[in-house]
Amino acid sequence: MTTTSADQGVGPLLRGWRGQRRISQLELALRADSSARHISFVETGRSRPSEELLLRLAEHLDVPVRERNALLLAAGYAPRFSRTPLDDPAMGAVRQGIEQLLQGYEPYPALVVDASYTVVAANRGIMMLLEGVPERLLAPPLNAMRLTLHPEGLAPRIRNLREWRGHLLAQMERQIALVRSDALRAVYDEVAAYPLPERDGDAGSDEPDPPYPYFALPLRVEHDGQVLSFISSVSTFNTPLDVTVAELAIETFLPADPATVKYLRSTGP
Repeated sequence: MTTTSADQGVGPLLRGWRGQRRISQLELALRADSSARHISFVETGRSRPSEELLLRLAEHLDVPVRERNALLLAAGYAPRFSRTPLDDPAMGAVRQGIEQLLQGYEPYPALVVDASYTVVAANRGIMMLLEGVPERLLAPPLNAMRLTLHPEGLAPRIRNLREWRGHLLAQMERQIALVRSDALRAVYDEVAAYPLPERDGDAGSDEPDPPYPYFALPLRVEHDGQVLSFISSVSTFNTPLDVTVAELAIETFLPADPATVKYLRSTGP
Protein backbone atom coordinates (compact mmCIF):
# COMPACT_ATOMS: atom_id res chain seq x y z
CA MET A 1 0.00 0.00 0.00
CA THR A 2 1.34 3.45 -0.88
CA THR A 3 0.28 7.04 -0.48
CA THR A 4 -0.63 7.50 -4.12
CA SER A 5 -4.30 7.25 -5.09
CA ALA A 6 -6.21 7.24 -8.35
CA ASP A 7 -8.75 9.57 -6.67
CA GLN A 8 -6.22 12.40 -6.84
CA GLY A 9 -6.26 12.40 -10.62
CA VAL A 10 -3.24 11.88 -12.81
CA GLY A 11 -2.15 15.56 -12.77
CA PRO A 12 -1.31 15.86 -9.05
CA LEU A 13 0.31 12.42 -9.07
CA LEU A 14 2.49 13.30 -12.03
CA ARG A 15 3.39 16.66 -10.52
CA GLY A 16 4.29 14.93 -7.28
CA TRP A 17 6.66 12.51 -8.97
CA ARG A 18 8.24 15.30 -11.00
CA GLY A 19 8.77 17.39 -7.87
CA GLN A 20 10.23 14.44 -6.03
CA ARG A 21 12.72 13.86 -8.85
CA ARG A 22 13.45 17.62 -9.01
CA ILE A 23 12.87 17.79 -12.76
CA SER A 24 11.34 20.85 -14.41
CA GLN A 25 8.43 20.63 -16.82
CA LEU A 26 10.74 21.69 -19.63
CA GLU A 27 13.38 19.09 -18.81
CA LEU A 28 10.76 16.33 -18.58
CA ALA A 29 9.20 17.44 -21.85
CA LEU A 30 12.55 17.30 -23.63
CA ARG A 31 13.27 13.84 -22.27
CA ALA A 32 9.83 12.49 -23.19
CA ASP A 33 9.56 14.18 -26.63
CA SER A 34 6.66 16.37 -25.54
CA SER A 35 6.25 20.08 -24.69
CA ALA A 36 6.36 21.94 -21.40
CA ARG A 37 2.95 23.40 -22.26
CA HIS A 38 1.42 19.95 -22.63
CA ILE A 39 3.03 18.73 -19.39
CA SER A 40 1.59 21.80 -17.66
CA PHE A 41 -1.88 21.10 -19.06
CA VAL A 42 -1.70 17.48 -17.88
CA GLU A 43 -0.63 18.47 -14.38
CA THR A 44 -3.41 21.05 -14.03
CA GLY A 45 -6.08 18.72 -15.42
CA ARG A 46 -6.64 20.71 -18.63
CA SER A 47 -5.42 17.84 -20.80
CA ARG A 48 -5.53 14.06 -20.58
CA PRO A 49 -2.26 12.38 -21.57
CA SER A 50 -2.27 9.46 -23.95
CA GLU A 51 -1.41 6.09 -22.44
CA GLU A 52 1.82 6.02 -24.44
CA LEU A 53 2.90 9.47 -23.22
CA LEU A 54 2.03 8.67 -19.63
CA LEU A 55 4.16 5.55 -19.66
CA ARG A 56 6.97 7.49 -21.30
CA LEU A 57 6.79 10.18 -18.61
CA ALA A 58 6.78 7.51 -15.90
CA GLU A 59 9.86 5.92 -17.44
CA HIS A 60 11.79 9.19 -17.47
CA LEU A 61 10.68 9.96 -13.91
CA ASP A 62 11.83 6.51 -12.77
CA VAL A 63 8.40 5.79 -11.29
CA PRO A 64 8.27 2.30 -9.73
CA VAL A 65 6.28 -0.26 -11.70
CA ARG A 66 3.58 -0.51 -9.03
CA GLU A 67 3.06 3.26 -9.16
CA ARG A 68 2.89 3.28 -12.95
CA ASN A 69 -0.30 1.27 -12.60
CA ALA A 70 -1.60 3.96 -10.23
CA LEU A 71 -0.84 6.66 -12.80
CA LEU A 72 -2.64 4.71 -15.51
CA LEU A 73 -5.70 4.19 -13.31
CA ALA A 74 -5.77 7.87 -12.37
CA ALA A 75 -5.78 8.77 -16.07
CA GLY A 76 -8.64 6.36 -16.81
CA TYR A 77 -6.59 3.54 -18.33
CA ALA A 78 -6.33 -0.10 -17.34
CA PRO A 79 -3.24 -1.18 -15.39
CA ARG A 80 -0.46 -2.33 -17.67
CA PHE A 81 1.66 -4.32 -15.21
CA SER A 82 0.44 -7.51 -13.56
CA ARG A 83 1.19 -8.53 -9.99
CA THR A 84 1.70 -12.28 -10.06
CA PRO A 85 2.33 -14.11 -6.76
CA LEU A 86 5.77 -15.67 -6.68
CA ASP A 87 4.26 -19.11 -6.00
CA ASP A 88 2.08 -18.89 -9.12
CA PRO A 89 2.91 -21.55 -11.77
CA ALA A 90 3.58 -18.73 -14.22
CA MET A 91 6.52 -17.69 -12.03
CA GLY A 92 8.17 -21.12 -12.24
CA ALA A 93 11.10 -19.91 -14.34
CA VAL A 94 11.74 -16.97 -11.98
CA ARG A 95 11.66 -19.20 -8.90
CA GLN A 96 13.95 -21.75 -10.50
CA GLY A 97 16.42 -19.09 -11.54
CA ILE A 98 16.46 -17.61 -8.04
CA GLU A 99 16.98 -21.01 -6.43
CA GLN A 100 19.84 -21.86 -8.78
CA LEU A 101 21.51 -18.51 -8.11
CA LEU A 102 21.26 -18.88 -4.33
CA GLN A 103 22.48 -22.47 -4.32
CA GLY A 104 25.29 -21.67 -6.73
CA TYR A 105 26.54 -18.95 -4.38
CA GLU A 106 26.93 -21.32 -1.43
CA PRO A 107 28.75 -21.53 0.92
CA TYR A 108 28.59 -17.73 0.80
CA PRO A 109 25.37 -16.09 2.09
CA ALA A 110 22.68 -14.84 -0.31
CA LEU A 111 18.99 -14.02 -0.01
CA VAL A 112 16.07 -12.51 -1.90
CA VAL A 113 13.75 -9.89 -0.39
CA ASP A 114 10.68 -8.00 -1.55
CA ALA A 115 10.02 -4.26 -1.37
CA SER A 116 9.49 -4.39 2.42
CA TYR A 117 12.53 -6.60 3.05
CA THR A 118 10.43 -9.70 3.63
CA VAL A 119 12.69 -12.67 2.90
CA VAL A 120 11.28 -14.76 0.05
CA ALA A 121 14.29 -17.06 -0.35
CA ALA A 122 17.65 -17.65 1.35
CA ASN A 123 20.49 -20.12 1.06
CA ARG A 124 22.36 -22.15 3.66
CA GLY A 125 24.97 -19.44 4.09
CA ILE A 126 22.31 -17.09 5.45
CA MET A 127 20.83 -19.78 7.68
CA MET A 128 24.27 -20.43 9.14
CA LEU A 129 24.60 -16.78 10.14
CA LEU A 130 21.16 -16.95 11.79
CA GLU A 131 22.12 -19.84 14.05
CA GLY A 132 21.23 -18.94 17.64
CA VAL A 133 18.60 -16.35 16.73
CA PRO A 134 15.42 -16.95 18.80
CA GLU A 135 12.73 -18.99 17.07
CA ARG A 136 10.16 -16.23 17.43
CA LEU A 137 12.26 -13.99 15.21
CA LEU A 138 12.56 -16.77 12.65
CA ALA A 139 8.80 -17.31 12.38
CA PRO A 140 7.40 -16.35 8.96
CA PRO A 141 7.28 -13.84 7.53
CA LEU A 142 10.99 -13.22 8.03
CA ASN A 143 12.13 -9.65 7.62
CA ALA A 144 15.79 -9.06 6.79
CA MET A 145 15.98 -5.68 8.52
CA ARG A 146 14.33 -6.98 11.67
CA LEU A 147 16.60 -10.04 11.81
CA THR A 148 19.68 -7.89 11.33
CA LEU A 149 18.96 -5.01 13.72
CA HIS A 150 16.81 -6.57 16.45
CA PRO A 151 18.65 -6.67 19.82
CA GLU A 152 17.98 -10.42 19.94
CA GLY A 153 18.81 -10.98 16.28
CA LEU A 154 22.16 -10.53 14.58
CA ALA A 155 22.81 -7.09 16.08
CA PRO A 156 24.75 -8.26 19.17
CA ARG A 157 27.10 -10.24 16.92
CA ILE A 158 27.78 -7.46 14.40
CA ARG A 159 31.15 -6.00 15.31
CA ASN A 160 30.64 -2.72 13.42
CA LEU A 161 26.97 -2.37 14.27
CA ARG A 162 26.81 1.42 14.40
CA GLU A 163 28.24 1.75 10.90
CA TRP A 164 26.20 -1.11 9.44
CA ARG A 165 23.00 0.08 11.11
CA GLY A 166 23.58 3.57 9.73
CA HIS A 167 24.09 2.13 6.26
CA LEU A 168 20.87 0.09 6.42
CA LEU A 169 18.76 2.95 7.76
CA ALA A 170 20.10 5.32 5.11
CA GLN A 171 19.34 2.73 2.44
CA MET A 172 15.75 2.44 3.64
CA GLU A 173 15.37 6.22 3.78
CA ARG A 174 16.41 6.48 0.12
CA GLN A 175 13.94 3.78 -0.85
CA ILE A 176 11.11 5.42 1.09
CA ALA A 177 11.78 8.65 -0.79
CA LEU A 178 11.62 6.78 -4.09
CA VAL A 179 8.57 4.55 -3.57
CA ARG A 180 6.62 6.23 -0.74
CA SER A 181 5.62 2.87 0.72
CA ASP A 182 3.62 2.78 3.95
CA ALA A 183 4.74 -0.83 4.57
CA LEU A 184 8.40 0.07 4.19
CA ARG A 185 7.95 3.14 6.41
CA ALA A 186 6.47 0.90 9.12
CA VAL A 187 9.49 -1.42 8.98
CA TYR A 188 11.84 1.55 9.09
CA ASP A 189 10.09 3.07 12.12
CA GLU A 190 10.27 -0.26 13.93
CA VAL A 191 13.93 -1.04 13.35
CA ALA A 192 15.11 2.56 13.79
CA ALA A 193 13.63 2.46 17.30
CA TYR A 194 15.59 -0.61 18.36
CA PRO A 195 18.14 0.23 21.05
CA LEU A 196 21.78 -0.54 20.38
CA PRO A 197 22.94 -3.52 22.46
CA GLU A 198 25.48 -2.95 25.20
CA ARG A 199 28.12 -4.89 23.34
CA ASP A 200 29.09 -2.89 20.29
CA GLY A 201 32.26 -3.45 18.31
CA ASP A 202 32.50 0.27 17.62
CA ALA A 203 32.78 1.17 21.30
CA GLY A 204 35.46 -0.32 23.48
CA SER A 205 36.36 -3.34 21.34
CA ASP A 206 39.91 -4.64 21.81
CA GLU A 207 39.89 -6.27 18.40
CA PRO A 208 42.79 -4.97 16.24
CA ASP A 209 42.15 -3.35 12.89
CA PRO A 210 42.29 -5.78 9.94
CA PRO A 211 45.68 -5.96 8.21
CA TYR A 212 44.17 -5.09 4.80
CA PRO A 213 41.89 -2.28 3.59
CA TYR A 214 38.27 -2.83 2.57
CA PHE A 215 37.07 -1.30 -0.70
CA ALA A 216 33.52 -0.93 0.67
CA LEU A 217 31.88 -0.90 4.09
CA PRO A 218 31.94 -4.51 5.31
CA LEU A 219 29.47 -6.37 7.44
CA ARG A 220 31.62 -7.83 10.20
CA VAL A 221 29.65 -10.48 12.07
CA GLU A 222 30.73 -13.05 14.61
CA HIS A 223 29.91 -16.72 14.14
CA ASP A 224 31.04 -19.40 16.56
CA GLY A 225 33.92 -17.25 17.79
CA GLN A 226 35.11 -16.28 14.31
CA VAL A 227 34.66 -12.76 12.93
CA LEU A 228 33.49 -12.96 9.32
CA SER A 229 33.68 -9.99 6.96
CA PHE A 230 31.41 -9.50 3.94
CA ILE A 231 30.84 -6.91 1.23
CA SER A 232 27.21 -6.91 0.11
CA SER A 233 25.88 -6.48 -3.41
CA VAL A 234 22.23 -5.96 -4.40
CA SER A 235 20.81 -6.94 -7.80
CA THR A 236 17.38 -6.39 -9.35
CA PHE A 237 15.71 -7.55 -12.55
CA ASN A 238 16.13 -5.36 -15.64
CA THR A 239 13.01 -3.91 -17.38
CA PRO A 240 10.47 -5.86 -15.29
CA LEU A 241 6.88 -6.10 -16.58
CA ASP A 242 5.42 -7.51 -13.36
CA VAL A 243 5.13 -5.72 -10.02
CA THR A 244 6.29 -8.74 -8.02
CA VAL A 245 9.41 -9.20 -10.12
CA ALA A 246 10.13 -5.45 -10.10
CA GLU A 247 10.18 -5.43 -6.30
CA LEU A 248 12.50 -8.40 -5.80
CA ALA A 249 16.10 -7.73 -4.78
CA ILE A 250 18.87 -10.32 -4.61
CA GLU A 251 21.52 -9.57 -2.00
CA THR A 252 24.76 -11.51 -2.05
CA PHE A 253 27.54 -11.32 0.53
CA LEU A 254 31.04 -11.54 -0.89
CA PRO A 255 33.77 -12.59 1.54
CA ALA A 256 35.94 -9.55 2.18
CA ASP A 257 39.07 -11.32 3.39
CA PRO A 258 40.87 -14.65 3.03
CA ALA A 259 40.01 -15.75 6.57
CA THR A 260 36.29 -15.51 5.82
CA VAL A 261 36.72 -17.51 2.61
CA LYS A 262 38.63 -20.23 4.44
CA TYR A 263 36.12 -20.41 7.27
CA LEU A 264 33.05 -20.65 5.03
CA ARG A 265 34.61 -23.28 2.80
CA SER A 266 35.52 -25.34 5.85
CA THR A 267 31.93 -25.26 7.13
CA GLY A 268 30.24 -25.63 3.72
CA PRO A 269 28.80 -28.87 2.31
